[in-house]
Amino acid sequence: MSQHSTDIAETGRGANLPRVFISAAHKSSGKTTLSLGLCAALHAQGYSVQPFKKGPDYIDPLWLSMAAQRPCYNLDFHMMERDEIEQQFARAASTARISLIEGNKGLYDGLDLDGSNSNAALAKLLGVPVVLVIDARGMTRGVAPLILGYQAFDPDIRIAGVILNNLGGGRHESKLRAVIEHYTDVEVIGAVQHDVSLQIAERHLGLVPANEQEAARARIQHVGERVAAQVDLTRLLAIADGAAASKIQRVAERPANSERLRIGIAHDQAFGFYYNEDLDTLRSTNVDLIEIDTLSTPDLPELDGLIIGGGFPEVFMTELEANASLRGKIRDAIEAGLPTYAECGGLMYLSRSLRWQGLTRQMVGSVPGDTVMHERPVGRGYAVLQPTGKDRWLETDTIPAHEFHYSSLENLPADSTYAYEVKRGHGIDGQHDGYQRHNLLAGYVHRRGSGPRGWISPFLKQARARKALAST
Repeated sequence: MSQHSTDIAETGRGANLPRVFISAAHKSSGKTTLSLGLCAALHAQGYSVQPFKKGPDYIDPLWLSMAAQRPCYNLDFHMMERDEIEQQFARAASTARISLIEGNKGLYDGLDLDGSNSNAALAKLLGVPVVLVIDARGMTRGVAPLILGYQAFDPDIRIAGVILNNLGGGRHESKLRAVIEHYTDVEVIGAVQHDVSLQIAERHLGLVPANEQEAARARIQHVGERVAAQVDLTRLLAIADGAAASKIQRVAERPANSERLRIGIAHDQAFGFYYNEDLDTLRSTNVDLIEIDTLSTPDLPELDGLIIGGGFPEVFMTELEANASLRGKIRDAIEAGLPTYAECGGLMYLSRSLRWQGLTRQMVGSVPGDTVMHERPVGRGYAVLQPTGKDRWLETDTIPAHEFHYSSLENLPADSTYAYEVKRGHGIDGQHDGYQRHNLLAGYVHRRGSGPRGWISPFLKQARARKALAST
């Protein structure tokens, strides 16, 4: 939940929240493309669609948000408690005609043997009927035991329909429909032919630069039109409407009464990995978010704090180096004690230099180390942090996090102060994360900002304390 006060409201008890879970038999079945297409198609027909993404991903939600024209929210068992997932879902879903949750990997895939953090577990928690995307390439009669097996594995999961993807033509589609109708009771609500124009290459699923957003919208519109022509949207809505009434007790939020803050946030082509839930939380705690373009803005405005999230600074390192004025202003502000929080790409930007593809560019220099890009991931997956006791934020609880970085930070002084020991993951050096200097906290791992173990509450507490001290 957000950091401000809350109390229980009955408005969400038994509320009808039409919802559907788009999952798959296995990874790379095309569910992201189909989820984008479904959001775009429903939006084009005038329906308000609320997208969600299972897992800690930043990139898919950027595209889902654009397709649905509504902020996409993450739902993740590692980063959130079960009641937090329920509340986040109910909050966002309450104003939409239909909510669409895109899963990650396969329906039953997850970290734990018992499947407690799987897509199926999320569907069960929220009472969401599942539409299974099946990559049908090379498949005929074998589709039946696949569907029957997925139904039998967990009878509490309602597989309400399937979408056949990557079909080899009309004859292939007819065979699969006949097999599924004969052997199963699952409805085929869509059959999407193999179409290279629907493929969004991995390199395109990145941060969408402002000058490329029109091209991205055109791409999404095309996918939406093709999906609308091959998926029965009326049946999809009926499946969503058939979800059981939600039993989530909504928590009504009361506005915070704390002093207003001006918090800068790097948001441009190079940086943009932020959870929409966290942006909501910041705004609801009397924060004015001041967007800063690190590529072109020469000056740093008057701020009470600064946030630099993840992104792709290596792609824009020449432009970042060229904006020497802003780099200098940020360095001076951090030296003067401006509370600053940076994650992954933000850490890279605050380092001394960034080396990639044989080129080296100068960065801010507040972190006395040098960033080096590698061909393979250095840190990847879920992480767990334990405060070292040297944390200026005075955190004590174990912190769930995740990381995905191809770079390492070299040449840091041996006496550097770290906020966290890495219990799982890699962090900065395999043992530590959260480099500290003055009121700067910068690390490789990505954390959830909201909730009792989030970074927002201690960060704003530090910002307000510094502002109060300055006014005395």
